[in-house]
Amino acid sequence: MVTDEQVKLFRKKRMKGKNQEQAAAAAGLAVRTARRWETGPLPSETKESRSWRTRPDPFAEVWESEVVPLLERDRQEQEQSGRSTSLQAKTVLGELRRRHPGKFPKKQVRTLQRRIREWRAQQGPPRDVVFPQEHPAGREAAFDFTHGEELGVTIAGVPFAHLWFTLKASHSKWMYAELAFGETWEAMCQGLQSGMADAGGVFEVWRHDNLSAATQDLKRGGGRALTTRYRELLDHYGADSTRIRAGDPHENGVAEKGNHLLKTAIDQALKVRGHRDFATVDAYVGFVREQIATHNAEHAEAIEAERAVLKPLPSTRLPDYSEFETTVRAWSTIRVGGRTYSVPSRLIGHEVVVRRYPDHLEVRLGKQALFDLPRLRGGEDVRIDYRHVIGSLVRKPGAFARYRYREELFPSLTFRRTYDRLVERFGERADIEYVRILHLAASTMERLVEQALSELLAVDEGFDYAKVKALAAPEPVTIPEVEIGKVDLKKLDGLLGGVR
Repeated sequence: MVTDEQVKLFRKKRMKGKNQEQAAAAAGLAVRTARRWETGPLPSETKESRSWRTRPDPFAEVWESEVVPLLERDRQEQEQSGRSTSLQAKTVLGELRRRHPGKFPKKQVRTLQRRIREWRAQQGPPRDVVFPQEHPAGREAAFDFTHGEELGVTIAGVPFAHLWFTLKASHSKWMYAELAFGETWEAMCQGLQSGMADAGGVFEVWRHDNLSAATQDLKRGGGRALTTRYRELLDHYGADSTRIRAGDPHENGVAEKGNHLLKTAIDQALKVRGHRDFATVDAYVGFVREQIATHNAEHAEAIEAERAVLKPLPSTRLPDYSEFETTVRAWSTIRVGGRTYSVPSRLIGHEVVVRRYPDHLEVRLGKQALFDLPRLRGGEDVRIDYRHVIGSLVRKPGAFARYRYREELFPSLTFRRTYDRLVERFGERADIEYVRILHLAASTMERLVEQALSELLAVDEGFDYAKVKALAAPEPVTIPEVEIGKVDLKKLDGLLGGVR
């Protein structure tokens, strides 16, 4: 069978001065065949389109009477409700099989799909049109948060629950991403400011969805408006905001595409790497930054051209934390953002200032920063560090039984199993034994105490605080001090004199 490519090659060779035999040999054609195609239409242009079926239509008897009514009704519902989903061929075939048992095998679903597709092309409802957009350089960047759990990443073997804040330029495809643990104001503020610094300038418009970190419900009239803090951030950078309509994520296509590109790049790199475990969070973040750098390198020319027209960065950054003033309560806790954190008991009664960052809290007394606390995430409402309260609890062990936050006083599953074993042996006295063990962990090293508990649990013998202490923190052996007096050498002389 002669192809268009062969005829094109034959004619090209003839135009370059080759004779028929040489041109035909180059195109892989017989000379006699080549002569027929030296001029005129190509082989594909001589074929007549087929208007008949090569096999009987299995749905001919039911098409007009049963299938078309279902499609017509589906079209009317779509036009009235604005739905984009359509009745599937698999569903229609299932209905036909129910009405006509044994007549329509499942393998005919492909035939039905083609028939329905042709019918909708001629008589179906209008479909959504995609309107390609022109994005001037420097005008717009879109941001969003995207979940990273689907990547299956683990840190030291433990599944890592996290998000990524993504910022993507609409024109040059430049991308920036930052690890996040919630769609919070602090994470958004830090991500936007760090992203603009990485871009080397400010985009005129920041596009986003209606996330609560940037927008809030209007009490009067409904709808959503920008929050005061987000408006202040925009004013500081001299930028404007545009956002999508609620429930229409496709309107934030640049950000959605950025999320998809980022996670696809990470997933592909992880496949090549061979495993998805990282020793530390920093190692994982560094790995992801390598994938972003590779993506940006592919668009380096467009990115550099866009950087040249970005607005200059302001001289300072706005604080990317929220500040709270709170008093440490009698139970050695503070409330920040509706969540409870324990602090050292020495601060009870003091008013402290708490700066809430994306991933931690900074507790300050006056102008002095005292310590940091890990920020609670997701559905977590309470974090009690047993070291903050164990000094009082060891003096009041009876409070352990009904302590509101008792479950927070089990640092690990090993401590929980220890308490259960103590209850089996001591009953109510188990609270005293366990509190003493917890105090031992606070005053020495938790890791050593946990290791001792694991060993004792493994041999399945009854144990108490004394055995745990002897194994985890034995008393140091005291060496007696021996005092030797000064030797009087004159006495030795006397003895020697007597010997003579």
